[in-house]
Amino acid sequence: MDHIEYTDEEIQKFHQKIAANIRKIRKEKGITQLDLALTIGHKSMSTIGKIEAGLEDKHYNIEHLYKIAKALDVGICEFFSN
Repeated sequence: MDHIEYTDEEIQKFHQKIAANIRKIRKEKGITQLDLALTIGHKSMSTIGKIEAGLEDKHYNIEHLYKIAKALDVGICEFFSN
């Protein structure tokens, strides 16, 4: 298999796309950052807020994505669409 080249900027944009899609779906469903955070087992909305705002290089891991997909009642693939 060939070595694939990618930049830090590409990865950052990928994380931003996922966060934006989750934010859009969350808002469409009328769910607050706090409600989503509590539903996936966080005690506060700080992680969700930082990820959505693109702060501190925070991003969702695969466990977050799985739990969020279940909480929002969507397929996980929705988070990766353009």
